Order: sequence, then structure tokens, then C-alpha cells
Amino acid sequence: MQPSAPPFDERLTAPRSWWFIAFGVGVACALMLLPLGTLPMLAGLVGGMAAAALVVSGYGSARIRVVAGSLVAGEARIPLSALGEPEVLDAEEARAWRTHKADARAFMLLRGYVETAVRVEVTDPEDPTPYVYLSTRDPRGLAAALSGVPTA
Repeated sequence: MQPSAPPFDERLTAPRSWWFIAFGVGVACALMLLPLGTLPMLAGLVGGMAAAALVVSGYGSARIRVVAGSLVAGEARIPLSALGEPEVLDAEEARAWRTHKADARAFMLLRGYVETAVRVEVTDPEDPTPYVYLSTRDPRGLAAALSGVPTA
């Protein structure tokens, strides 16, 4: 019986500064509607903030999990048997792999505000995807979960 991979679950939430930007969008919408009166201004404030908050929340809701012998990253579900050894990328290597080393065929769940990442080769010969690139704040934990090594 093969040991199961350690559980891993991470949500890539947007940074706090983005929520201040969402508030700023609401204020900008309110100022645009100020000449129309107080009620339109308040509606612009609430509506603008709500719309911006939905965008920030939606972008920040990316989730990476290792469950039931599969890597679930965003919309992708990849069996661990189709993946090679994970490579932990520091900030400099991660930047290189999301810019000049990137392959257009790769599956990339990247968030520019997360500096570190994990890169895993796809070993399935029928899959044209060369590798999976995952932004993560815990690259060692994700690599351990993908390789089935318990973390200390």
C-alpha cells in the first residue's frame, strides 16, 4: 500500500493593499456621481466598492490543494502519478520561470504578489503540458505534499 501524500491546502489571497484600492475605486465612483446629488453619490460609493471588492476577491480566491492523490490548482485537477519531482523556486528563480524561461504550453497558476513558487514536470506522455508552475507562500510544504514526504 502506497502512503498518501501529506495534506496541503493554501488559498492565494490578495494583499491588503488591494482592498484599499477597492475602497479608492468606490470613492472615485462616488466623486463621479457627486454632481447628481447625495443618493447617487452614496450609490456610487457602495456600488463601486462592491464591484471592486468582487474583482479583488475573485482574483484572490485561487486555491492549491493536494488531496486524494491529486493536485487541485485553481480549475485544474492533476493526478500525482502524472507529475515528476517538484522543484522549489526562490523569488529570483520564480521570476525567471514566469518571464523569460516560461513555456506557453505550461499550466501556470501564478500570482505576481506571491514571490515564491513550485515547478513540477508533467510526466504523462499524452499531456502536451511540459510543467506546472504554482505560486505559493509555502513552497517547501507544497513540494513535500507533492512528493509524499512528510514535513518535520
